Amino acid sequence: MREVTIDSKAEGKKIDRVIRDLFPNMPASAMHKAFRKKDIKVNGIRVKDDHVVQDGDKVEIYIIDEILDGVPKEGEAKLNRGFTVVYEDQNLMIVNKEQGIPVHPDREQTNNTLIDYIKAYLQEKGEYNPKDPSSFPPSLCHRLDRNTGGLLIIAKNSPSLETLLEKIKLKEIKKFYLCKVTGKMPKKQEELKAYLEKDEKKSRVFISDKPSRNSQEIITRYRVLSYDNDISSLEVELITGRTHQIRAHLAHIGHPIVGDGKYGLNSVNRALKAKYQALWAYKLVFDIKNAGHLNYLRGRSFEVSPEFKA
Repeated sequence: MREVTIDSKAEGKKIDRVIRDLFPNMPASAMHKAFRKKDIKVNGIRVKDDHVVQDGDKVEIYIIDEILDGVPKEGEAKLNRGFTVVYEDQNLMIVNKEQGIPVHPDREQTNNTLIDYIKAYLQEKGEYNPKDPSSFPPSLCHRLDRNTGGLLIIAKNSPSLETLLEKIKLKEIKKFYLCKVTGKMPKKQEELKAYLEKDEKKSRVFISDKPSRNSQEIITRYRVLSYDNDISSLEVELITGRTHQIRAHLAHIGHPIVGDGKYGLNSVNRALKAKYQALWAYKLVFDIKNAGHLNYLRGRSFEVSPEFKA
């Protein structure tokens, strides 16, 4: 157990952000587990991750020191910080992101994001030096929502970033997801088409069957893997890649993702005690052509098993 006193610099911040700042080497999964098990107290009272702290608050963190400090046990690899490495070479990384980790700074969180952790990882390896203007900062090639886990590609140099972005745009890198949705799907497999309009102010999207002035066409393929008590498990392939596409598109046809607080059914989520959306980017297929220095990736695929949080 560790006890800390909040100072004026941290006043007004959410407790989860304060803990991330204090213990940057702690795996994100350990902090989420601590809040879930009510192992974080402020002034002797158990709190949730969105509790706002004040100057002088006493915070008790019931996590063992080795995990808090990110120190591995003897014979174990170093604890990860929100991701595990699935593949890595001199040009790129493919990582498996945990749920609950934003990929880049946003309005809710400006640090301790996935890209921060990636930079720290490469800095420790001697492959990135933030003080050297000529050192290329590792760059995301695509994105995932904060509460979606799964595979992401990070470029380690400018030529690789340019090529990977082009291949994603040309749909030569195929992205597959696993998810659980409410209800029984009407067909075993289907290609869905609709139109998506983004509302930046509300930080959400709206789906329609007809185009509008500001909408973009979306195409989402799915196939049913199994049914279980009015829950369908699906494999989904993104043909277009728009903001919140899978979540909003499936909700639009009446089958929202389990645990989705924005597009889903709160009554179902509460009944299932699902706090995180059951959506995982589980497979990448490199069907690339004329990729220059990245031609060695042609025909390769990378796959992980979902680690859905309750």
